[in-house]
Amino acid sequence: MSSSTETGPLPVVGGHRDTVVEDHAARVTKGESRWESRYTKSVITVDLVLITVVTIVGGLFGPDISAVGIPHAQWLLVAAAATLTAGSLAAYRAWEPRVLGQGSEEFGLVLRAAATSAIVLGLSGLAAGVEDVRPWTFAIIPATGVCLVGARYGLRRGLHRRRRHQGTCMHQVLAVGTPQSVAELVVRTRDARHFGWVVAGACTTNGRGFGDDDTIAGVPVVGDLEILPRLVDDGRYRIVAVTPSPDWSPRRLHRLAWDLEDSGAELVVDPGIMEVAGPRLHVKPVDGLPLLRLTKPTFGGLSQIVKGGFDRLSALLLLLVLLPVFVAIGIAVKLDGGPVFFRQTRVGRGGSAFSMIKFRSMVVDAEQRRLDLLEANEGAGPLFKMRHDPRVTRVGRLLRRYSLDELPQLFNVLGGSMSLVGPRPPLPEEVLTYSREQHRRLHVRPGLTGLWQVSGRSNLSWEESIRLDLRYVENWSLALDALILWKTLGAVAKGEGAY
Repeated sequence: MSSSTETGPLPVVGGHRDTVVEDHAARVTKGESRWESRYTKSVITVDLVLITVVTIVGGLFGPDISAVGIPHAQWLLVAAAATLTAGSLAAYRAWEPRVLGQGSEEFGLVLRAAATSAIVLGLSGLAAGVEDVRPWTFAIIPATGVCLVGARYGLRRGLHRRRRHQGTCMHQVLAVGTPQSVAELVVRTRDARHFGWVVAGACTTNGRGFGDDDTIAGVPVVGDLEILPRLVDDGRYRIVAVTPSPDWSPRRLHRLAWDLEDSGAELVVDPGIMEVAGPRLHVKPVDGLPLLRLTKPTFGGLSQIVKGGFDRLSALLLLLVLLPVFVAIGIAVKLDGGPVFFRQTRVGRGGSAFSMIKFRSMVVDAEQRRLDLLEANEGAGPLFKMRHDPRVTRVGRLLRRYSLDELPQLFNVLGGSMSLVGPRPPLPEEVLTYSREQHRRLHVRPGLTGLWQVSGRSNLSWEESIRLDLRYVENWSLALDALILWKTLGAVAKGEGAY
């Protein structure tokens, strides 16, 4: 495989691969592209440099353990801490290309490695009677882990930027399935370019796309299912993505896995369970048969208690810290005419109605004037949206751009009708149009921010907004909340999709 800028799609003749062999030096061995190798080496180098620097600083400014009677004991401890941390990263496979650059697994492995290093060093110090090892266990090694996560996040941001703006550093994907399922995968990968997948070829049952077309959503159909192993054999494709299709039997999938073992390509199978992932999916083998176990989403229990407590405490602290900002915005809105706050009925958890509070960003008679603007509505579904809404005031335009008009919703969070993170709070007239699937949005409290906030805001279509909200409901976790809160900072600072 190579990046999207290095090779093009395979030539197709009569539904089969052209037999002309490219120059071996231009092909990638065992599916690993040059950019992937360089990125992996960069991560390892940065990790080792950070581990060395932080542990040396710890040795210079940490507690002196020379009293234990071991020559150069301080620097032996530095070497032990650095070796333990690097060894733990290797043991947890935190340097494998498959975990680098996407998902939360990479950060989880780094933190797990740091925790393991701290525990092992602490137990070793306890066994040796060295009490001064405690600062290393509870401060220096945890600080190393935090630095490693920060560095990897910075490297990831650079990688994602290259993928979005340059189209480089991409994994070549061969999509396999029906034209409909392949087309959906193509659209998803194009919408999420930061993930690093570009569908460069497709295989279908008859080697054709829709009808007699030899492309699917602009992607060439390079063959049928029978020649699939030969298409992957030369290492051009890094990923073989099998999408739902009635033509796939367990035996055929098993044989494909065998055929790909020496190709270096990674086999990925779409189970066809939409928007469900992460902690809810488990593989449960029964007499050698791997079964995908789907656990139900958690809407209660200890995690929800922690979430509720964190929401209220954070809302209280933010209200106290932002009090000067509230006063300044309130004065600006009041000078623009009309009341400072705008209250609107929204639907919360379980279908209960509540009054949502915002800074007023429109003229006082905005609701009455909406009827005259219906023909100019740019919103999808039951939402009314206009990119250049004449009802928005001068102050309101600035507030909306940076989501400052949403700040009073912290009072809703403090009162328990909303959460910091959750689905977008819907209007009662929206809920009346909900299908059974869409009603699942009401299983959790609506949020001040959410996946919709960090994925395009008002630029999203109605269907995309609903899909993101349902994805959040189906896969909710405290880690997902933390990730959304972090991404919200960037989304608000950019002001994209807000009007």
